[in-house]
Amino acid sequence: MEYVKNKVYKLRKEKGVTQEELARIVGVSRQTVLVLEKGNYTPSLLLGLKIAKFFGKTVEEVFTFK
Repeated sequence: MEYVKNKVYKLRKEKGVTQEELARIVGVSRQTVLVLEKGNYTPSLLLGLKIAKFFGKTVEEVFTFK
């Protein structure tokens, strides 16, 4: 089975932002951030790029294809 693993929860905690703040910054709902962190949602390329940019990382540093 193929899926995308991510480090969003870890990076968000390190940066000290809430799910709501991250959601507002990247233009999604808090619920989207929640399911993304739990690994139950694979973001669009655009959302993945926005999240990576916010954390100052490359997409590959935040998201891993398994």
